[in-house]
Amino acid sequence: GVIVSQHVSTKGDSSPAEQRLGSLFAPRLFDPVSGQMLADVLVTIRGARIESVTAGVAGPPGPEDPRWRGEVPSFSIALDAASTALPGLIDGHTHLLLQPSDIVVSPVLYKSQAFRTIEGVAAARRTVEAGFTTVRDVDSEGAGLADVALRDAINRGVVPGPRMFVSGEALTITGGYMNSLGFSPDITVPDFGVACDSIPQLVAATRRNLKYGVDLVKIYATASLPQVTPDFQPFSQLSVDEVKAVVTEARRWGKDVAAHAYGGEGGRNAILGGVRSIEHGLFLDEDLIRLLLDHGTFWCPTLYVYSAEPGLDRFGQAFMDGIRARHRQAFRAALEAGVKIAFGTDAGGFEAGENAKEFKVMVDYGMTPVDAIRSATVRGAELLRKDNDLGRVAPGCFADIIAVHGNPLEDITALEKVAFVMKDGVVVKPRP
Repeated sequence: GVIVSQHVSTKGDSSPAEQRLGSLFAPRLFDPVSGQMLADVLVTIRGARIESVTAGVAGPPGPEDPRWRGEVPSFSIALDAASTALPGLIDGHTHLLLQPSDIVVSPVLYKSQAFRTIEGVAAARRTVEAGFTTVRDVDSEGAGLADVALRDAINRGVVPGPRMFVSGEALTITGGYMNSLGFSPDITVPDFGVACDSIPQLVAATRRNLKYGVDLVKIYATASLPQVTPDFQPFSQLSVDEVKAVVTEARRWGKDVAAHAYGGEGGRNAILGGVRSIEHGLFLDEDLIRLLLDHGTFWCPTLYVYSAEPGLDRFGQAFMDGIRARHRQAFRAALEAGVKIAFGTDAGGFEAGENAKEFKVMVDYGMTPVDAIRSATVRGAELLRKDNDLGRVAPGCFADIIAVHGNPLEDITALEKVAFVMKDGVVVKPRP
């Protein structure tokens, strides 16, 4: 591991959990705000939040250090000199209730929601232990409101996992994406999303999600790979007015909307309709990139999944090669134009816990390691409107800190081997 020393108070600290004092010393800590690597950093933690950050400290303080002003620290952790500490990572596009095998065999037919929830508990643990202390989980993929239950269980300390921002049941159209297709019309088969074919239906489905406590709303503005034409045109599912109706209703409740949108007319309608983010964006072109910039819309590219998801070979090698080429072209153009790119993976389409493999693809496609890490820290926090809470190691932020062996600015794949994770001031890896 990367912990070289760890002191836990034996003096019977009776302070409430939210007031307990502790410290973490990192010989090297990357600050995504400045883009600089800080040396010999002492982070003091009060409860779940960071109290102070001081660089240039001689070494980890002992329990009797005068800076504690007579207070006994509950813990003191020192990290290895060969490691790099960073803020906890943020994945802006996950599906913790989805497993890779569900891509091949429909879970709405062969798994109970209870079983899928248990699978989600395991996926949540793998995700947080991979260094992703926060996720935006965009669609339960036919598991109803199990994502709300999983979020609440994590927040209450029932099970370990990342801080979750969830969307519940996604909104689509009859016959479009997230329908269970190919079955006899004489039997009722559950769908993966809620089919809405008018503005009143879209508003009602939005309200139902919000009634049960979602953090955001997910819509399918375009279909997915099965409805992409051979010349790479995505099928549009929602009009501008339909998107605006969902966005307006969500905003009344103080919530944002994320839109699955590959590009084309559906992508344009999503941006003009006011969504917070575009998901995937395989076919973003110059016009859509300009719209993203004009409207300040975020983009979660999810690059790695289009090589890793099971069953992609059913579409044919030439088609998938074309998909990945168009996606790479869109990413490079958006990067050059200055689009707000937030890290997102579509984990669930591949194994939860392998989220960091997205970083290498982003860097291979032209993003610097500094900006790749920023996309999963400060940019992710901005997407969630949690700039003052997440994405940085700074006073007032949640004490979400990870550490890896080596230097991810020199080798971005170091982020695939997270050795230490602290979330809310509590060490979750190595497992206590």
